[in-house]
Amino acid sequence: MALIMQALTLLLALALAAGGAYAQHGKGQRGGGARPQQQMSDRERQRMSDDMREAYRDRDRSRQERHRQMTPEERDKLRRDVQDANRDLRR
Repeated sequence: MALIMQALTLLLALALAAGGAYAQHGKGQRGGGARPQQQMSDRERQRMSDDMREAYRDRDRSRQERHRQMTPEERDKLRRDVQDANRDLRR
């Protein structure tokens, strides 16, 4: 009886291992693998270059807006806020 249980356990383990290996087998054939490399036309390459240039230009513009110089009123308010926060921490 024990020998039959061991044989069934071994058979089950092999079936589970084979199932995992079988599931991975056809990955490239079902579209999961790499596609053949395609050449870009000059027009596509130029369009991509223009798109990238525009994206970097927009990014630089938003970065400049974030790093603008503070007005004297904004600096004074920030200074007061920091001093108030420091006073609260000391208590």
